[in-house]
Amino acid sequence: MSEMIEVTIDNIRVSLMSPQRLVILRESGGQRFLPIWVGPYEAEAITVALNEIEIVRPLTHDLIRNLFGIFEAQIKRIEINALREDIFYANIVFEANGQTYNLDSRPSDAIAIAVRARVPILVNTDVMDEAGVTPEADLNTQSKPSSEDDVTNISQRRSEKTETKPAEVDQDDLGRLSIFEDFLSKLDKPDANEGDKPKP
Repeated sequence: MSEMIEVTIDNIRVSLMSPQRLVILRESGGQRFLPIWVGPYEAEAITVALNEIEIVRPLTHDLIRNLFGIFEAQIKRIEINALREDIFYANIVFEANGQTYNLDSRPSDAIAIAVRARVPILVNTDVMDEAGVTPEADLNTQSKPSSEDDVTNISQRRSEKTETKPAEVDQDDLGRLSIFEDFLSKLDKPDANEGDKPKP
């Protein structure tokens, strides 16, 4: 098995100019981020699970998780294991009858299920090396906010373009995320039918 890196969901960004959403995964114990474009419905499914919002009737990803339980299959982890032609590929790894299986999945669906099943999200090192970004590396070449007014201005500029869900951004993160926002502004947004995609 290829070496894998565990990540967590840092936040989900909503563009006011596009229906697409951006799930930002952060390397656990590291400084790299992996941005993945997803559809609005998948982003909503992830957000609902992250915020533990109770739904009267099961959503699609709840239904899938319930099916695993009915057939006594245990979800162990999800893996974002490949990046080919600007499209991410993932597996849902589960055990049933003493055997381990890999179920092919879009990363957005796999992440939505991982949050519900409370299992790790892993990224192949080659994928992280190719598509991951380290915003902090750019801080050495750009000035940080030097006053409270500067921090406020950065926050206002961000609010005009995007809003962050579900995590709140504190002032210590504003400098870092402003650099990351410059990176996001350079990305071409994929068509809704092209699947989960990274930077071009």
